[in-house]
Formats: sequence, C-alpha cells, structure tokens
Amino acid sequence: MAAAEERVVGTAPAGYTALAVKFGERQRSPHCLLVKEHQVREGAATTHPPRRTLFVLNVPPYCSPDSLSRLFARCGHVQSVDICEKPEPGEKKEKLTSKFFNRKTVTGFQVAYVVFRKPAGVQAAKALSREGPLLISTESYPVKTEWIASYAASVVDQEELKAEVDAYMQDYDKKIAEEEAKAAKEEGVPDEEGWVKVTRKGRKPGLPRTEAANLRVLEREKQKRARKELLNFYAWQHRETKREHIAQLRKKFEEDKQRIALMRAQRKFRPY
Repeated sequence: MAAAEERVVGTAPAGYTALAVKFGERQRSPHCLLVKEHQVREGAATTHPPRRTLFVLNVPPYCSPDSLSRLFARCGHVQSVDICEKPEPGEKKEKLTSKFFNRKTVTGFQVAYVVFRKPAGVQAAKALSREGPLLISTESYPVKTEWIASYAASVVDQEELKAEVDAYMQDYDKKIAEEEAKAAKEEGVPDEEGWVKVTRKGRKPGLPRTEAANLRVLEREKQKRARKELLNFYAWQHRETKREHIAQLRKKFEEDKQRIALMRAQRKFRPY
C-alpha cells in the first residue's frame, strides 16, 4: 500500500513537481499539488513576477490564501498568494469589496500563484517533494472545510451588514449628487462643435408612472399586439371565415325577401 501510494504521489506531468499534502493527521491518502516555476513570455504584462512565483495546480476548495502561505512559509518569506479558478496570462484577481454580496462559491479545484520575496523560495518549494505529506490543517492553525465555511458565512451579523449597506448608500447618494451637479452645470452649454446636450430634465420633465398610468400603457400594448395578430393564417381558419361570411349573406338575403314581401302586401291603389 505504501509503495502504491508513493507511486501515485510521485507521478506528475512533464515540467511539474508533485507535492504530497494531507488535510489533517487523520486523513490516510495524500493529495497531490502540482507545482512549477511560473513563466511568462518576454514583454507580457503580468501581476506575478517570474522566477519568484510558484504556479500551483490541483488546489482543493478548502485551501485559502492563508493556508497556502503557511504551507510554503518554510521555504522562505511568502509575499502574496492569489487563488484563481483557471490559469490565464496576466490574470488579476478581483478584490471582493463586500463581505455579504457577490460572493463566489468554490465548486472545484483551483490554481494558485505563490509569490516569494526571493527566487530561492521557488526552488525550496519544489524540493518539498522529497519530504513526507505536508499538513494543511493543524491544531495551531485549523482550516475550515467548504461546508463549515459556507455555514459560517450564512450567519450574518446584522450590525455589520447594516453598516456596510449604509456606507454603500452614502457613496451612491454622493455619486448621484455629483452627477446631477455636473449635468446642471453643463445644461445649455454648447460643446466644442457647437452641439447642446439635451436631457430629459427639460421644459417637460418625465413624470413618475403611477399604477393607473402603468395600466394604460399595458392596455395600449395589449391592443397593439391584438392588431398584429395573424388572421386567417391556418387553412381551417380560412374555411371558417368563408363559411361564416356565406351564412351572413344568406341570412341577409332572407331578411330582404321578407321585407320586400311585406312592402308588396301593404301597397294599395291611391289615385288621390
């Protein structure tokens, strides 16, 4: 079993080094992290400097930047750790500005960029393959699994949430006020080519829609759609229309016959 385990851990694609890691002491089978020195084309823009960046594949969902930083801290001072969904040239990790909104759920294995202060850290990290399985979660620094972290994130601190929402609304109101002040300042002022920007805030500003106005708009749209409906599109519709038209003509003919017969019956000779 140990030989088979060693063979699995030592297998890695060309150019990569396999590092055996375990979530904790109780885990039996190790997990492989595939690492190599991060390389970019000459002149390409990147946020991860070459020779000092370790590119890591097969990163489990429960790994965080802090846990990877502690894992590779024995190789040298870790300057930064970026975890991404997939490797892309010049990828820049989006900074989450909110703790409660726009959170991304990790659903699979990821990639990471570990930036060391010195290039020797990358070589030392690759040399860890000769050691035994490294522990990600320890008693001193326990790591929360994906399910525990998801549950912990679902418990919201109401005061913290209220403070974040209030701060966002203050920034939004400030931004709207600046835009309105700028629009009022530029209203009626021609630009370099002599054009005047026309906005909806003119002589007849748009009125807010009430429920009655919304109902009138919906009714007009409904009538417009009814006018656009296809009439006599199908053959059976065409036949029904002809049959109804013939029946109406026959009914009108019978009514005219009865009216003429009544007029004849009422006709009398009146010399004077």
